[in-house]
Amino acid sequence: MSVSVNIIKPDGQQELVDTNVGVDIKPSIGVKITNSRVKPYVFELNAREALNGDIMIFDHKDIDIVLMQEKKKIVAFAKEMLTDSVYGAESRMFEFLRKKGIIAYDSVQGGNIYGSMEANVLESKKYDPMKSSLVNIAEWMKEEKPMMDYMHAHDELLDDALLNPDAKDSTELGEVPQAAEKGSIVQNSMFAPYLYGRYMYQ
Repeated sequence: MSVSVNIIKPDGQQELVDTNVGVDIKPSIGVKITNSRVKPYVFELNAREALNGDIMIFDHKDIDIVLMQEKKKIVAFAKEMLTDSVYGAESRMFEFLRKKGIIAYDSVQGGNIYGSMEANVLESKKYDPMKSSLVNIAEWMKEEKPMMDYMHAHDELLDDALLNPDAKDSTELGEVPQAAEKGSIVQNSMFAPYLYGRYMYQ
């Protein structure tokens, strides 16, 4: 850019001077806006992917959970044997998922395998239904972990009491002398603990 400047000298004479003014503006400001409320969520599950893409979760003590990605369904199975604790675990999980808005409440029902329970995953245009289901199952596992740890510790305590009893609840081999009758099992008596009717038959 060229600019003419009129300069008055000390002796009163004027001089017109051309000056070149260069302006170079190079902004180098970088702005990155992040949402401070969004944080990475990390969780661990003992899971395996089936051949058809279903995710099988084995963390729980009483039940196995299958997340069926193609059918958009969650199914819970008894891990070893069907007990009251199995039904309780299935009921707690689906109640948790219902409150989180993951499953359709009216779809909770017994599965086609004895002792199983299933429910349909809700559709969503905003979130990935399968990822949301997996995250909330992991959250439910965190709630169940203290109970499972307590049960595991209780089982270990019973095993230790049986396999390694203290001196009060155990006797050395040969400490109890031999006798014809032991305890409450009477061999030669008309009445005994184990009766057929009222009398013992030999």
